[in-house]
Amino acid sequence: MTLPYLLIARMMVVWSALLGLSAGVAAAPLQAPSQAVSPLVTIPQLDLSRYVGTWYEIAKFPNRFQRMCVSSTQADYRALPSGQIEVVNRCVNDRGESVQAVGRARQIGDATSPKLQVRFAPAWLSFLPSVWGNYWVIDLDPDYQLVAVSEPSREFLWILSRSPEVDPAMYAALLTRLQAMGLVIQRLETTRHFR
Repeated sequence: MTLPYLLIARMMVVWSALLGLSAGVAAAPLQAPSQAVSPLVTIPQLDLSRYVGTWYEIAKFPNRFQRMCVSSTQADYRALPSGQIEVVNRCVNDRGESVQAVGRARQIGDATSPKLQVRFAPAWLSFLPSVWGNYWVIDLDPDYQLVAVSEPSREFLWILSRSPEVDPAMYAALLTRLQAMGLVIQRLETTRHFR
């Protein structure tokens, strides 16, 4: 998955620290003040065995912990014997160098839960709730080719694909669904990929 860089709030702070960046939240408003939004809903269930593998970031809400990434953002997920998922996020910075962060993800709830948490902090800090960030799968096509990942506050959003290029009609339909969920799609920033 590419963007997912995951994943989310406090975890983002950890990601930033690992890459030597200062973390923070985006300055743009999350939604129009007059817009009432219901709680964010995930997909009904997630088959992790189908979800693992490589995802390319197609677009994201700008965030400080990915500020150094200028292109080719992707995420690789691999199932571990422990039941957790190894997360390897990569991108290319403005000097043309590949940057990588390795983390762990865990499902929250049963084996089909679309709610995960991710951390990039060292394993010995895993007991601290603040090092885990929410990673909620909120939209996923039946073929597991295009996904949207966010978290309860809608502060973060990633759109990932199994390919660096997405069918324009599928992408437009996804944006319509995300907007209906109360996500401000105008905040999305497209990710460039070079071969």
